[in-house]
Amino acid sequence: MDQGQVHFELFIKRAPGAPWSLDMASESRDQVVEAAQALMAEKRVAAVRVTKEILNAETREFRSVVVLTEGKIEEPRKQKVVEDREPLCVSPSDLYTIHARHRIGRLLEAWLARSQATPFELLHRPDLVERLDAAGVELQHAVQKIAVPEAQARGLSTHELIRSFQGLIERSVARVLKDGRRGAFPDLASEGFVAAAERLSADPEAGYLLGAGVAAQLAGAANWSEKVARLMDLADHAPTGQARKLAFDVLEQPLAEILETRAGITDLLGSSLDLGGRLAAMTRLAASEAVTRLVAAEPSVARAMPPLEGPAQRLAALLEKGSFVSVRAAVGRRILQELMGPRRLRPSDPVQEIELLRSLAMALTAAASQLLPAEDVHEAFVARSRMLVTAEFVEGLLGRDESARQEAEQLIWLTENVIGAANKRQAARYLMTHVGSLRFEKELRYGPDSPTVRLAALAVLQRDAGRAGLTEEDLAPIQTKLGDIGGAIEADSKIAAMLAQAQAPVGHRLALLLRLATGEAAPLGPAADRARAAALKLLRSETARAELAGAPEQLAQVRDLMQAAGLAA
Repeated sequence: MDQGQVHFELFIKRAPGAPWSLDMASESRDQVVEAAQALMAEKRVAAVRVTKEILNAETREFRSVVVLTEGKIEEPRKQKVVEDREPLCVSPSDLYTIHARHRIGRLLEAWLARSQATPFELLHRPDLVERLDAAGVELQHAVQKIAVPEAQARGLSTHELIRSFQGLIERSVARVLKDGRRGAFPDLASEGFVAAAERLSADPEAGYLLGAGVAAQLAGAANWSEKVARLMDLADHAPTGQARKLAFDVLEQPLAEILETRAGITDLLGSSLDLGGRLAAMTRLAASEAVTRLVAAEPSVARAMPPLEGPAQRLAALLEKGSFVSVRAAVGRRILQELMGPRRLRPSDPVQEIELLRSLAMALTAAASQLLPAEDVHEAFVARSRMLVTAEFVEGLLGRDESARQEAEQLIWLTENVIGAANKRQAARYLMTHVGSLRFEKELRYGPDSPTVRLAALAVLQRDAGRAGLTEEDLAPIQTKLGDIGGAIEADSKIAAMLAQAQAPVGHRLALLLRLATGEAAPLGPAADRARAAALKLLRSETARAELAGAPEQLAQVRDLMQAAGLAA
């Protein structure tokens, strides 16, 4: 069977009684198993299960084989619970809560996108209500999509729930149309936003009535960006006192809904940006102050963060003042959703994608206290790091025209920039496979550069690998292999013996040998050990001691190198 017809899936239980949910899928069995074991080791889940999915070429169906199961998988004994049989929404006012608006947005997503409207506008504009009511099929499908699962969960009749929801919709439609016909909604064009907010601030339905006036102001906007601009205009002229709180509570509802949609945020920030650019701009939008400070200190962040213009710049200034808390939260949720999604940030440039992720990580970490919880940011970057250690991404990163040494440098850089135990381990595998390849060894052993240059290059690779955040178990084989190649180069060229016998001052020869021995000019391993032995032998000679005694400056330099090499106290 072709390898492409087999993949592995990781399911997790976040609590003993929770259902299984799919966490990741990959063609690499080791990657999925190690991700499962890492989740259990970090105690982030209650149980894990890894399955092997095999595609039947004839039926096109998958057959599952359990590969690994760990944790508390037993189901707790279910207690008899009396279900609440009351509908979730019983009056038209219930539809205006944030949770109801989110659900309306999901159920009518396609219709709202075609109408270029938000759930807030739908609930406050008579023209949109009439248009939706006339499109019976759209509304009927939305009712069915919510009634069927709700009926199953609550043990009720589906038809009973459908009738209940239809009755609620009819009362809500009648309410908006009636209030629109009798002139209950304020006309902000003639009355003014400040006057309307102050007049309605003591009304029990102030949010509903003022919301209708705001929704009417958005009706003629040509696009999402213009809607945001109109909302900013209203915010710039908001009243003071109790009426100000009412005004901002109303304005932030459509703002948050616009920015939580992909179309809305794309139109606001500019359609020319790719996904990575939009994420950077969204971060700057929601955490302008923290990003501005970081941009001043980190040139790499400055290059990654596109400037904000027009309504986006105005909105960032308002958010920086502490206004529209729910809008900031909506942008944060959108950032996390995109980070944890499957789409590449820079599909055509893996190097820039890693650089962008570094900048985003710094910016989101700096803004974690005001934008997103630090643990959510960490989890999102762990999920994104899984994409960086896939075979497809690594192949694109290494390219086609680079030398084996340059590819090793790229793999070390990749390893340094991924987070999560399983992702680090997978990156270490790529690196170990590369440095253990015949191509890498031949290039470093027999390349055109001098032996000293090749030894110094291996020493740099060894040090950089040591700073990549790998565990000792993953790092040791890599550094050992680099040291062995260095030992072969030294054995071929006999650099240590040549330095010990060279016609040069003893201090100079000792300094060169000790730089090899300390891992500065050669990788730690056989080459460094032979250089250390040659340095000791040279130090024991009477001629060397006499020469060093007559040159105090060289003696001090040699003593420092000896201490670094562990040859002196």
